[in-house]
Amino acid sequence: MTEALNPAIEAGVKAASAPRSLVGIAIAMLVLLSEGYAAVRAARANQLHSSLNLALGSALASIGLTIPTVAACAISFYLPISLGISWLNMTLMYLSFFIGGLTLAIGKTNLLKGAVHVIIFFEYLFLTIAP
Repeated sequence: MTEALNPAIEAGVKAASAPRSLVGIAIAMLVLLSEGYAAVRAARANQLHSSLNLALGSALASIGLTIPTVAACAISFYLPISLGISWLNMTLMYLSFFIGGLTLAIGKTNLLKGAVHVIIFFEYLFLTIAP
């Protein structure tokens, strides 16, 4: 599905004069959309465990398996590898890992902790669109 929509997404990003990195974000959001929707439905039904399993499982499966595979191919074929992420975005990534660790270590969550994650995500989107 993403291969079919990729030209339309690229044309939309180009028409909006947005950075090309926004194409990757749009495709990643499209890939994670179904699992994300199921996770939100589970959270609204007060099923936190199912919600976390859906959200973290889909993200880890799509992102956590892709990067090591690309890295293994690059190493085995002696190709240079670049994740295409700036130091600022790496800082936001480390911040979200830290906040996620705090959220999951305590075992309880609330709206405030979720809002912090959403704010970090919006910062990432903003800094991608307007560096």
